[in-house]
Amino acid sequence: MKKQKILVIGCGQMGSGIAQTAAEHNHSVFLGDLNKRYVKQAIEKIHQRWNMAADKGKRQKEEISCFKSDLHVFEDGNYQGFDFIIEAVSEDEKVKKQIFKKIGQESSEHTILGSNTSSISINTLGAASGFAERTIGIHFMNPVPVMELVEVIEGDKTNIDTIQKTLDFIKSIKKIPAKSKDRPGFISNKILMPMINEAILTLESGTGSKEDIDTVMELGMKHPMGPLKLADLIGLDTCLAIMNVLHSGFKEEKYKPAKLLVEKVDNNELGRKTGIGFYKYN
Repeated sequence: MKKQKILVIGCGQMGSGIAQTAAEHNHSVFLGDLNKRYVKQAIEKIHQRWNMAADKGKRQKEEISCFKSDLHVFEDGNYQGFDFIIEAVSEDEKVKKQIFKKIGQESSEHTILGSNTSSISINTLGAASGFAERTIGIHFMNPVPVMELVEVIEGDKTNIDTIQKTLDFIKSIKKIPAKSKDRPGFISNKILMPMINEAILTLESGTGSKEDIDTVMELGMKHPMGPLKLADLIGLDTCLAIMNVLHSGFKEEKYKPAKLLVEKVDNNELGRKTGIGFYKYN
């Protein structure tokens, strides 16, 4: 695949990871956020990771120099000329719709409008953009540079050209795509989040401690990380947002978020990013 010009909107953990990965595979990447200071800090952290990899002999200094030359701050507000615009902000439907409305109005006719959403309807975002045929879900897994999977979500009006170009892009960055229809939670979180929610209910009921619940899943089911540790890694606010999407989308009691999950989010105990969730972190 020829070099693509890519804009990533949102410089948090996911957006930074997407930008880093794309730059490592010969694409020209621009990273944007409402706060330019956050973008510069995110790029500095990516540079630090690359420098550490070079120091450890995992990367050559020459290739690190190429990576850095392909990673830029998005500063001028001009959405024209990009092959892909990938939104990677928090799981807030209102915010995402505002972004898609703007990029739909201001991007080029050939630009593919992608979202890293883990649960919000691609049909909804496509309608907000005004160009549903060019709107698609490009759901990376966390941490992006490590995880191989990218879930590709097709809206009802997403056209074949958009799907194929997205699959080609994902393969060009050495990831493996899996396609999902636009249903609440898609494939990944329709399966994963109810399991995490059930683990929280198990803790809430006093059936087992957090350590024992995670140990059972790690050793008994060979999961690399227990569900409560994973929830902390994902972010409990994100877990709650996805459970709310599932609950409102399917209208079934089994998707109702655990009370303990709601309480944790209300108390700003969101997991690793706040230093405390189900576990405490330095």
